[in-house]
Amino acid sequence: MQRPQTFRQMLGQDSAIDVYRQALPVILVSLVAGLFSGTLLGTEAMREGIESVPGILLLLPAFLATRGGVYGSLGARLSSGLHQGLIDPHFEWNDRLRNAIVASFLNGMIVSVFIAVLSWGVSLVLSREANLLELLIVLIVAALLSAFAMLGVLLTVIFKGYRRGLDPDNVIGPVVTTVGDVFGVVFLLIGISVAGVVL
Repeated sequence: MQRPQTFRQMLGQDSAIDVYRQALPVILVSLVAGLFSGTLLGTEAMREGIESVPGILLLLPAFLATRGGVYGSLGARLSSGLHQGLIDPHFEWNDRLRNAIVASFLNGMIVSVFIAVLSWGVSLVLSREANLLELLIVLIVAALLSAFAMLGVLLTVIFKGYRRGLDPDNVIGPVVTTVGDVFGVVFLLIGISVAGVVL
């Protein structure tokens, strides 16, 4: 099987039309998924979950935003590694890949705990009732589930797309945003359910 082009080879061929052609389908899927995510937020189950966990609405935007930040940076590192020939496009589990994945996973978990604590603190300042343990359970469950989902989708899109001639730089942004929003909302709802059972 012929090895995909390196970054230097792609530089001369990646025209604006190529970028548009590769990114447009992903952006359209992202648009539909974003509407789906908004629909989930408007469901009765989500409304009840938000009402049952004080502080959850406060942390929702921060949680969703950090999914894109943490795993978007992983996608950028992997994309650069592929272009530079530092990472094999056939997904070989080496130190470079493992370190990048582990670092992103830990960053995602640590940031989620920080968001829960910060939301609890802000709720106290605003004289609103909030349970720190409840917020931590919700965020840890949601962060753990979203990490597995994000990593699975991200690695699949990057490696399979690259082998098929797609430049990961053109598609990773919309993919990470879409997966982070959709799975983030779903997994927050699951986290709320788990917290309700545990507490």
